[in-house]
Amino acid sequence: MSGKPRLTYFNGRGRMEAIRWLLAAAGVEFEEIFLETKEQYEKIIKDGVLMFQQVPLVEMDGMKMVQTRAILSYIAGKYNLYGKDFKERALIDMYVEGISDLMQMILIFPFSPPEAKEKNLDSVKERATNRYFPVFEKVLKQHGQDFLVGNKFSWADVQLIETILAVEEKIPAVLSGFPQLQAFKIRMSNMPTIKKFLQPGSPRKPPPDEHYIETVLKIFKK
Repeated sequence: MSGKPRLTYFNGRGRMEAIRWLLAAAGVEFEEIFLETKEQYEKIIKDGVLMFQQVPLVEMDGMKMVQTRAILSYIAGKYNLYGKDFKERALIDMYVEGISDLMQMILIFPFSPPEAKEKNLDSVKERATNRYFPVFEKVLKQHGQDFLVGNKFSWADVQLIETILAVEEKIPAVLSGFPQLQAFKIRMSNMPTIKKFLQPGSPRKPPPDEHYIETVLKIFKK
């Protein structure tokens, strides 16, 4: 195994995408193993690699890490994306948790039945424009800095730009009433490591398609 982190997940976004984003933003190259069959998944469970029998799995620094939040906080701490003190870390945690609540709606959207999709999309739009994006619009305005916490790039900024772009894929005009977030999106998208990740051919995954959904459902089917 090379010194690169090794990520085991499906060949799609899901819960691994935030990890890909954070590693890429930190300028860290990584390798990926894609689960395509139930047998593959059952083998890594049998091998005792998955602590809670769940993916994502990230192997780095001699550890086999599971649980998305634990993996993300480790990466953020290691690559100096987790604030300068406990107060900044608490702010980053609060922002990340809030963004994650919105992102969870995006993650489960492809798996909702066809008759519920329109209703679920309305819920995403309502939550984004009334509950979550106004918070970050206000933070950026009052803070008067380029980044959400301190004046330094952090995990919270990475999570927010990932979520903004994911919501925009479904609701293109969602930022129309948020000038601070529009400017934030442009700034973040032009940061060298993020700009590279947004280019074609990067490890960033496309929106979930039928093959991805079928693979996930097949592997998790009892």
